[in-house]
Amino acid sequence: MEETVPRASDFLRSWRQRRRLSQLDCALEANISQRHLSFIESGRATPSRDMLLHLAECLDIPLRERNAALLAAGFAPVYPERRLDDPMMSGAREAVDRLLKGHEPFPALAIDRHWNLLAANAALAPLLIEVEDRDLLAPPANVLRLSLHPRGLAPRIANPPEWRVHLLERLRRQIATTQDEALSGLLVELAGYPSDTARHEASAEHGAVLVPLRLKTQRGELSLISTTTVFGTPRDILLSEIAIEAFFPADAATRQILEAWPAVSSASA
Repeated sequence: MEETVPRASDFLRSWRQRRRLSQLDCALEANISQRHLSFIESGRATPSRDMLLHLAECLDIPLRERNAALLAAGFAPVYPERRLDDPMMSGAREAVDRLLKGHEPFPALAIDRHWNLLAANAALAPLLIEVEDRDLLAPPANVLRLSLHPRGLAPRIANPPEWRVHLLERLRRQIATTQDEALSGLLVELAGYPSDTARHEASAEHGAVLVPLRLKTQRGELSLISTTTVFGTPRDILLSEIAIEAFFPADAATRQILEAWPAVSSASA
């Protein structure tokens, strides 16, 4: 059976629908007529390269998918995808390294669009000492798999129902935004891990400000909250997909444990 190749019009219509925009709303956002947009989506009008990029910007389509839409329309892709160690990425790599190093003695890591670990600071390693299946740490280590796998960090997590629900919901939102098939497969895998708390959502402290990661370690229980940092104006596909997850102590006891951790202290010296 011959595979159907998506047209640029298919990309645009699909992403408009994912963004829950009517044709009229999208046309107003793009400053074009609804009739023009309708003709583009139906294939009755062929958009120029600039119009494709303009609509992609209005719809906040990921750079990777913008390239796919350009190719479907017969244009060359415009967004490069370089490795993080590429000489042209030196500024971005330095920014990532500075963010990770500057966050010590608290853990921070850089991940790609599939939650694969790209880099981490010295504060992460002590938290992974008791991971039973060391293969989970082999590159490319997947952070979500490492967190929820029964032979990964899962046995060390003191609030597994709360943290599991948080991670799976976050992954579902990402899939809804990107329609990434690899992430969909990852979700099926993670949701299939043995757990009697898969549907448990009542464990969260509803008066709490954030969902913490409560992690049992050799030096005591840590309570960590996290922030996510992304590049503000990426023009490279990899940079547009990198996220830095930085963990902060949620209480004074966690701060004291992390600040006194020998491995981190010596690495920062």
